[in-house]
Amino acid sequence: MNIRSLTRGDGVVIGAAVLLFIASFLDLYSIDGAPDDIIPSLWSSGPVVLGVVLAGIIGAALVVVSRGLPQPPKVAGLDLGQFGVAFTVFAAWSALGNIFDPAGGANNVTTGSSSDGPDSGIGLILALIATLVMAAAAVATPLVPALKGVLVPAARPPAPQPYGAQPPGGYGYPGAQQAGFGGQPQPGRPGPGQPGQPFPGQPAAPPAGDFSPFWFAVPVPRPLFPEDGSQTPVAELAPGTWYLAVEQRGPALVAQTQDGRRGVLQDTSGIQRG
Repeated sequence: MNIRSLTRGDGVVIGAAVLLFIASFLDLYSIDGAPDDIIPSLWSSGPVVLGVVLAGIIGAALVVVSRGLPQPPKVAGLDLGQFGVAFTVFAAWSALGNIFDPAGGANNVTTGSSSDGPDSGIGLILALIATLVMAAAAVATPLVPALKGVLVPAARPPAPQPYGAQPPGGYGYPGAQQAGFGGQPQPGRPGPGQPGQPFPGQPAAPPAGDFSPFWFAVPVPRPLFPEDGSQTPVAELAPGTWYLAVEQRGPALVAQTQDGRRGVLQDTSGIQRG
């Protein structure tokens, strides 16, 4: 799981799930004059535990895990993220119903009216807030640009080292050299002051005009398409990893992954250059 694939919206979902878990240990309902030690928590109510607490936490987990996997598994034609969104919406809906009738049907049997029963406790109120925020973030993340931004930005390239100093190792990072046999740098790794070079065993693409190869990172996961123009991705570029741009074709870039695969990155908006 690549944590750098998570978005700001995923961070909101995680925060809401933590709040929901904390709320589950607080009061389910409140009764005037009753001591706090006799008021049950959310875990004492089966409908609340299953329909609100567990549904919300499971939904948040599915949303986050599906975002961090390169290829989320599918169930009945739907990926895990879609199931997760459905779970979060269901949890919010269940929490809303329990707010109106925190004691269930027990008080209706004796009084005939739900308005005479106990009020909602702090735990149930916080659970409603948490599930509403969770469901809103899960639904809105693919639609709102502010929530689609990467949660953990890519690390900045290391600063140039003084002459004679040993640069820190770091495969796939601009400005880093890997020492080979006899202390000599391995070919295909960019050194301080050198432009990026293709990885070993791959032919260098002739630069177009004044284009020079450079390292870059993407802000969100993006597909890499074949150079022949077909629309079946050959790889997916993940945030937090440096890739080598070897050629420019209009607004698109021909990029090379760390395992040597090449393809066309059609969407270059917001990329971070090394």
